[in-house]
This record gives sequence, structure tokens and C-alpha cells, in this order.
Amino acid sequence: MAKTDFVLKKKLDHVAFIMDGNGRWAKARGLARHFGHHEACNRIIEIFETCRKYNIKAMSFYAFSTENWNRPQEEIDHLMDYLEEFFAKEIDYLDSVGSKILVSGDLSRIREKTRNVCYEAIKRTEHNSNWYLNICLNYGGRDEIVRAARAFAQDVKDGKKEVADLDEKAFKGYLYAPELPDIDLMIRTSGEQRLSNFLLYENAYAEFVFTPVKWPDFRPKQFVECLKEFQSRDRRFGGLENE
Repeated sequence: MAKTDFVLKKKLDHVAFIMDGNGRWAKARGLARHFGHHEACNRIIEIFETCRKYNIKAMSFYAFSTENWNRPQEEIDHLMDYLEEFFAKEIDYLDSVGSKILVSGDLSRIREKTRNVCYEAIKRTEHNSNWYLNICLNYGGRDEIVRAARAFAQDVKDGKKEVADLDEKAFKGYLYAPELPDIDLMIRTSGEQRLSNFLLYENAYAEFVFTPVKWPDFRPKQFVECLKEFQSRDRRFGGLENE
């Protein structure tokens, strides 16, 4: 008898990924660290396709954090090269299936060519709404929250808002991607078990799954195992278990 495909029965609108282990994956193969980042980009489109299969509309990928500037400049340059290559290779397809590209993070420090590639992808797909692909680039969760607080404070100072206007819904409007639903499932690869300043506000009620698999080896099969774990969880959002 053929093995029955997994069926996702639990509501899952937004999944986020900390794509960890790229450098260690390359080092284990005697390669420079940046080759791991190149292979990592190939996994993004595979995982995107799996999300489409299970009707998961929103995906966020931690591509480069505000702390990653501490890495060697050569590695940073290669990572930006691969991001540009990813969009050059995949933007036609992503647009054709109705994907909206979002980029969360402060792009002002990103090199001009990479920044322009991101802006072009955002502009080209801004009217799409079937799927949401959020690339977190020069992103930090605390930085996002401080940025949002400053923006609201400025609006109060300018007379556009009153202090009493601020609630959770209003605050979310100042985040990088307010149109995205809160994260349901956050997956981190390579065995580390921490958030590393990733989407702190949006992860408030997410289920966390940590897998020892390094991101370049994280294929649809491994992703489905994470979905199975998510489906086994009892999500009560602070309430009592249904009896």
C-alpha cells in the first residue's frame, strides 16, 4: 500500500525559519563557509513550494541579522551576491504564482546593488496576495520594536496620533510587515535552541520546533516532520484545554 501523504489539519498561516548551520555544513565538507550560504538559497524555493502545497500563505526567512555585520566582509559580500542571484533566478516564478515579496529590516546599510534588487522585487510584486515571502535582511527584533516605538512617538509629536490611540493593533501597524499574521510556527535548524533576536513581537504565541538538521540539508521531508510536530501541539493561547 502506498504511503499516505501527510495532511495538515491545524490552521497554520505563517511559518518562520531561522536558517542556521550554513557555515558548519560547508566546513564539514571542506568548503569555504560562503558555499553553505549558496546552498541555503536553494532550500528557500523548495520550502516555499512545500508551503504552497499545504496552503501556508506567509513565510519569513532570517537571511541576515543586525549582529551578522561582525562576520568577515568577504562572507557578507558572498551572502549578498547569493541573495541577488536568488531574486534574478526566481522572481519571474514567484511573481507568476502571485507571491508578494516583503523585506523586513533596515536596508540603509545594505550595499546599493543588493538594496535595489530588493526594492525592485518589492515593487514588482506589491499587488500580489496569494503568498507572502518575507526576507529578514539586516533585521533585529529589538531594533524593529524600538523603530516602531519611535515612529509612533513621532506621530504623537506631529499631532497625527494621541497616546490613547496605542494598542496592540495600532502598534503592529508600525512594524516592518504589518500585513502578515502572527507567526504560528517558528523553526530553527542546526540544533540551536534560541530566538537570536528574530521577530520577537510576532513570535509571541508561536510554536517552536528545533531540529538538528543544518539548513542546507533541510528539505521538504524534514519540513513535513516539523509540521507533524506542530500539528501534535495543543495551542490554547492562554486559555484552558477543551474538554
